[in-house]
Amino acid sequence: MKLIVFFVVGIGSLLLLYMLIEAHRNRIRHQELEVKNLPELFDGFRIYFISDVHRRRISDKMLKKIVKNCDLIIIGGDLLEKRVPIQRVEDNVKKLVEIAPTFFIWGNNDIEIDGTKLRACFKRNGVVELNDRLIEIERDSSSLAFVGVHHERFRSCHLQLYEKAGHYDCCILLSHYPEVIDYLPIQHPFSLILSGHTHGGQIRLLGWGLAEKGGIKCRKGLVQLISNGYGTTGLPLRLGAPAETHLLTLRKKPT
Repeated sequence: MKLIVFFVVGIGSLLLLYMLIEAHRNRIRHQELEVKNLPELFDGFRIYFISDVHRRRISDKMLKKIVKNCDLIIIGGDLLEKRVPIQRVEDNVKKLVEIAPTFFIWGNNDIEIDGTKLRACFKRNGVVELNDRLIEIERDSSSLAFVGVHHERFRSCHLQLYEKAGHYDCCILLSHYPEVIDYLPIQHPFSLILSGHTHGGQIRLLGWGLAEKGGIKCRKGLVQLISNGYGTTGLPLRLGAPAETHLLTLRKKPT
């Protein structure tokens, strides 16, 4: 009987250790995405997407792999949560902006600290906040637009953004919440959505989790990337939904 107990405890301890390691991995997924309406001049444009950092310190070793290898960094929300020191947030932000221009979209946990402190941090370090806002990147006569929305549900200000986005060659929607796709009108201007929030369920048993596992989905005539995220909330453990960040290479979709 004691042998069985020791065996069960040993297996449980090994599983717990494995889940802890999975939660703290520093993985970059290198993914190519065929993007509808992408201008020729943006073929090969690279975006580093990191979402749901929460309490983690972003690994210097991991970021060295993308230096001189990306054109833009997007923080997909939940850069922090309650009780995370603003200095840790600032340290993480500085590492990112040293590599490439950095955009930020708000997540549900980002509002758990004083927003003025976070915005001051962004201002000091040159982070562009996309809070129900559109930003355009131009290359000669071609344009790539990014729309960041703060809430997953459709709001009147979104309609104005969506109409404005339709004037650009190609537009990417940034939202912390994957379900933003459910509120898009039938006719929309977007070719790609980047989101996080779900942590891929964080702990999945036999393939089942509290939320959908991250990945690349094709829905409503566009591509959606849902990230498992970099950090954790609640228990610092992962199973079946490993921590990840993404280096995305945009490719012009053949017509």
